[in-house]
Amino acid sequence: MHADNASVHPLDQEQAGLIVEVFRMLADATRIQVLWALTGGELSVNDLASRVGKPAPSVSQHLAKLRMARLVRTRRSGTTIFYSLENEHVRQLVVDAVFNAEHAGPGVPPHHRDDARVRELTVDADPRKAARR
Repeated sequence: MHADNASVHPLDQEQAGLIVEVFRMLADATRIQVLWALTGGELSVNDLASRVGKPAPSVSQHLAKLRMARLVRTRRSGTTIFYSLENEHVRQLVVDAVFNAEHAGPGVPPHHRDDARVRELTVDADPRKAARR
């Protein structure tokens, strides 16, 4: 449930400190890559290492930090440990951060490219493109 500005309550110092720790965990490019990969579902350390282009021991260290911060969880299957995002809030935080960053670049952000309404708005906003129609 989303709160509007009128109902936003102040944060106590302890809660603010916990939020700072979450953002500190997000302030690393490898951890962001790992979390982004996990938005698609659970993966093993080796699969994550392959996706982010880092050695498995390095990815494992990042996962340990993310797990301590309660951003990821584990599931064991035989000798393999699978990692997934802790909850939907973590997923939404990562997705929103990536989408926000995409808006900083030129052109239509990748997450809008399949949205015909956004393409039309972008074309209408750019007189050069509108002239070509």
